[in-house]
Amino acid sequence: MDSGVVRISHGSDVFVVRACSNDDGADLLAIAGEHSVEVFRVSPPISERVASFHIGRRITALAWSPRSISPSSSDDWVIEITAAASDFSLHLLTKSSTSSENMFAFGGGLSGHHGKVNDMCFCGGRDQDNARYVATVADDKMLMVWDLHPALDISSGIPSPERSMGANASSSPHPRPQPTAYGISFPHPLVTVNCHQFSSKEFLVSDCRGSIFLTDWRSDPEQSEQGSWRHSSVIELVEPHALSKSLMGISSQWTGFAAWRQDNVDIVGATYGSRFSIWDLSKPQGGKPLQTGVSFPEGGHQFRWCPTSPDYFAVASQCPTKGAVIHIHDMNYVHAQPHVINIAPRPHRVRDFDFMARRGNPVLAVAYGVEVVVFPIGVE
Repeated sequence: MDSGVVRISHGSDVFVVRACSNDDGADLLAIAGEHSVEVFRVSPPISERVASFHIGRRITALAWSPRSISPSSSDDWVIEITAAASDFSLHLLTKSSTSSENMFAFGGGLSGHHGKVNDMCFCGGRDQDNARYVATVADDKMLMVWDLHPALDISSGIPSPERSMGANASSSPHPRPQPTAYGISFPHPLVTVNCHQFSSKEFLVSDCRGSIFLTDWRSDPEQSEQGSWRHSSVIELVEPHALSKSLMGISSQWTGFAAWRQDNVDIVGATYGSRFSIWDLSKPQGGKPLQTGVSFPEGGHQFRWCPTSPDYFAVASQCPTKGAVIHIHDMNYVHAQPHVINIAPRPHRVRDFDFMARRGNPVLAVAYGVEVVVFPIGVE
């Protein structure tokens, strides 16, 4: 793991690392720690910091806007990210070729979450609204979908000043209106939320107990007499092993992590405890997984699909006794031995990881301690 390796030191413990999935931003990587978010342009074996945002709180989640464009792709580049902090506040972070770093706080106080925000993502699909809406999930059992550009300023009750998506809020004579939120409550704390490039109306939401919900957030709650999470759930998937453990009260909480395969809207993967599971939505099977396997007997923590080699997925464990280790699996051979990548010895552990979206050999970005290491992997 020496050739083409990039090591980035953040200066404080890194808690979140997120790669930009946009074609025009495939070399961008966001790193978040105790107080700040940094954005790097990564082209192994070199990296260049292009933006830095000081939040002043520990960051718990990040999401890249579909508007983001790397300086490598255009002279009119744009960095746009949403971040969640440990005080449950949300922040829209922007920088462009014509403006410096700008931070816009929203979602705090009574209008936002009342528990740790565990994940966030922008709306899917390919229309112009995909950068307007961002979804967040938290320990307070709420999925909240935020309109970043509301037509009505709820603080004043008057229409918002018209502005383009690329306008700099600081140059406007009017203060930017606070985003509005549409909330959907669920029975248990929520861990992950995913969008899909082929759907603008659905989010994939996982909870900590073994259930995954395909949620139509644009559906009308007035058309249903059921609970708010029931009216919006198109499909509910279950991981029977995790669900049975939770019902018996012997499961470890907040371990579920689900991911939506971006080249196929029917394929969903997740890790719960020691097991990973794959669902095919075209073969419902009563919500049960199509395939299951074991990656880390001591428990997996994160599951991510590789965007450049779609049959591959990675599972990481946060158990410090194994060190910082990631397993690469092939969906076509789930029971075969995984490709094991040892990143650092114990007591290090993987805090977060993501696949870069650059075409070619899969590239991983892995956070452990104060460092992020970016490297290509050879999967045969």
